[in-house]
Order: sequence, then structure tokens, then C-alpha cells
Amino acid sequence: MKQVIVITGASSGFGKAAAELLAAKGHTVYGLCRRALAGNHNIAYCQCDVRDRSQIAAVVSQIIAKEGRIDVLVNNAGMGIGGALELATEEEIDLQMGTNFMGCVNMCQAVLPHMRKARKGKIINLSSIGGVMGLPYQGFYSASKFAIEGFSEALAAEMRGFGIKVSLVEPGDFATGFTGSRRNSQATLDDPDYGPIFRRSLAIIEKEENGGLQPEVLARRIAKIVEKKNPPLRKVVANLEQKLSVVVKRVLTGNQMVSILRGYYKS
Repeated sequence: MKQVIVITGASSGFGKAAAELLAAKGHTVYGLCRRALAGNHNIAYCQCDVRDRSQIAAVVSQIIAKEGRIDVLVNNAGMGIGGALELATEEEIDLQMGTNFMGCVNMCQAVLPHMRKARKGKIINLSSIGGVMGLPYQGFYSASKFAIEGFSEALAAEMRGFGIKVSLVEPGDFATGFTGSRRNSQATLDDPDYGPIFRRSLAIIEKEENGGLQPEVLARRIAKIVEKKNPPLRKVVANLEQKLSVVVKRVLTGNQMVSILRGYYKS
């Protein structure tokens, strides 16, 4: 059945791959991006910063006026800032949490009234393996994804009675533009204690990301959730090792998990 789908962060990576796949399947796709992009016959691109509620309201109103409904919202927009938690600036924290977490909240609050009125819809929120375990030197990225996890669990409970399904997608390492666009804390790089450790950890992080899965893999998982009548609340999309790490975290003590993460990232 043809559905009206809104995807944030649709200019690259997961968002672009998902938009293209869903459009190819015959769905009506609106891709939201911070910068203006030329639309095509399959995807309508809309310029919108998910941190700006007025922009979101205007775009959602335009879509509703044209289509009469929004069936699926995919909250994919996100970014990463690397560095020591201690040295993160207020601006860096606000940008990280404002884009990843509040961007998701802003979009949900704009779209949900229309879904609730229709008594149906799907919300698909992009979390991360980093939203299941706190990754060293990506602490506020992890914090933003942990926040999405808690928000989505509560939202799923609140929306169940209105016929609205909520799903979390938890990707592991993928080869996307995310690696190249990560912002790294200059204060951390310059610090005599943190600098050498951060550079060592960052090299491991980037190697894993660059050797990761292709975004089309995640796009296919999103498409399955879109088309599934009763999608799961959580779906880990990662290589076998990373899938196992999620399972292992549930059975180990906190100190044991911290030791594993320190060893893995050489932190």
C-alpha cells in the first residue's frame, strides 16, 4: 500500500538510501535536509533544520495540505562530536543534543497530532549501538542516543492506544559520510592527557566505520519496518560481533562492560 513517508537527514547516508529505496517501492517520500536540494520525480526534498520548530511546522503543514496525511516518520537526522566529556563546550553539547535528540522530539511533536487524528501511523527513530552502551570519546553522541531510546520506549507505550507504532533502529558501524563529517573537540586534541588517547581511539573508531556495512543494508531494514503491520520496538542492524556485544551487555556487570570498552577503544 502506497504510504506518505517523511525522512529527516535525507541528503546523505541512511536517509538518502532509505528515501531512494522507499520511493522506488512506490511510496510518496518527502526528504528533509538542512540545505536546499533539487527534488526529482520520486522524492520531494524540503529544506528544514530539525532544531527549528517554526521550519518544521511550516514543512509539515505543507505536506498535510498536499497529501492529507503522514503515514510514516523516519527520524534519521543526526551528527557526531568526538572528544572528552570533561572538555566539551556548551556549544558542542547543545549542538549534539539539539540535533540528535531534540530534533527527534521536535519532529514527533509536529507529526503526531495528525497521526493521532487518523488513529494510525509509524514512527521510526534512528538510535545506535552507541545508544545501548556508552562509547568512550563519543559520550554526548551516546547520551543523545540513550535519550532517544528512553523517549521512544515511553512514546511506544503512550501511542499504542492510538494505533501508532514506534520502532527504534540501532545501527552498528556503517560506511557513510558520518565519519568524515564528525566534529572533533580541539580542546581534547590539544590536551596533554586526553590528546594521545583520543587520537588512538579515534583511529579505531574511523577504521571500524569505514570498513562497516553499506547504508543500503539499513535502508532495507527500514523498508521492512515501514511495510510490517506490527514492527518490533527494537532492531539492531550490525555485524555479528556488534550484535553479540548488545547481548553480552545484558549479562555482564557494569564494571566488566567498561573494561571491555576501554580495551576495545584503547582508552
